[in-house]
Amino acid sequence: MTKKGQALSVLIVSTLAFTVCFMVWMMFAVIGIPIKKALDLNATQFGLLMSMPVLTGSLVRVPLGIWTDRFGGRIVMTLLMASTVPAIWMMSYATEYWQYLMIGLFVGLAGGSFSVGTPYVARWFPKKQQGFAMGIYGAGNSGAAVNKFLAPALVVGFGWTMVPQVYAAIMLGTVILFWFLSHSDPAHLVPSHVTVKDQLKTLKDPKVIKYCQYYSIVFGGYVALSLWMVQYYVGEFGLDIRTAALLAACFSLPGGVLRAVGGWLSDKYGAHAMTWWVMWVSWVCLFLLSYPQTDFTIMTVTGPTTFHLGLNVYVFTILMFTLGIAFAFGKASVFKYISDDYGNNIGTISGMVGLAGGLGGFVLPILFGALMDFTGIRSSAFMLMYGVVWVSLIWMYWTEVRTGDYLGHPSKRLHAHT
Repeated sequence: MTKKGQALSVLIVSTLAFTVCFMVWMMFAVIGIPIKKALDLNATQFGLLMSMPVLTGSLVRVPLGIWTDRFGGRIVMTLLMASTVPAIWMMSYATEYWQYLMIGLFVGLAGGSFSVGTPYVARWFPKKQQGFAMGIYGAGNSGAAVNKFLAPALVVGFGWTMVPQVYAAIMLGTVILFWFLSHSDPAHLVPSHVTVKDQLKTLKDPKVIKYCQYYSIVFGGYVALSLWMVQYYVGEFGLDIRTAALLAACFSLPGGVLRAVGGWLSDKYGAHAMTWWVMWVSWVCLFLLSYPQTDFTIMTVTGPTTFHLGLNVYVFTILMFTLGIAFAFGKASVFKYISDDYGNNIGTISGMVGLAGGLGGFVLPILFGALMDFTGIRSSAFMLMYGVVWVSLIWMYWTEVRTGDYLGHPSKRLHAHT
């Protein structure tokens, strides 16, 4: 097979593997609802349950990025996926809350696949195509939407315990397929002695900190809302689990699939321009989504009149769909920043930025639950996200827009008037 053919094969099978890993990683978004009901969990406990896989999937990203540079993506990805199969299967036999939490930690290893596949795929392509290649691979985030299509059907037809059993079989099949269709190139290995401690030193670079913050929104927010939206639709609009999951997929699907488009646009217009507009679109959507269902009464000349103000399910879904598109473009544009600034160290930096994004996905659902328990307002989740986006907009303005720093960046940029 030619080098170009190997690159294409690696891209396709790696994207498939990442889609399956993300589907497994998001499993609690659907099966968490019957588990919550069976164990009578409050919103904070439910948030913690959904976040456990995200925690380990985030923490392992740093060493996985280093190992990918050193040993190659093919062997690291294969071993990573294989290690999750027993834990996925065991999920169907858990009965206590602590058991779900512990097994969730091991299932969460699947989430670390992003830090393996990103440098693995990127090195098979020339620099001018890396944003697009990483965007296609990142489209595996759509596994969150696949989970919302597949898991509810299994829950309704066979009970929730069938979901982890089917997912374990799918993961095992993917391991075999990946091993036989992927390739390795010794030239892609980075002969280094980087340790976790060395990688943590990258946090001394202000740009790395900034990219971590951006990614904690566009990826961490995507993960958190993908986990949270099914139960949000059920609670806020009184939908059944199948309809709720279908509508929740209107956020998860574009948030994953369109990442490839975001990669292409980032290659064409530059990481700064894409990220700047992503943050503004997210800010507008989250502002509207934050408004709670409100009834208010005013005195008129004919007496008191009551009005209702709030989003119906259709407007809410349209806003979530738009937010999903913005996050998809943002996930790609942040990694375009990384490939531009740290082309020789993609694995290390992507591991650190991926860790920040994953930790955002771990912390946010817990905060969503705590805020709902404290305020009783479901849309408080969007209020929190709205505030976090403000931080990125201000940070980007002071470090890039105001200083014009992005104009001298090696990546192609839009003209200053954008």
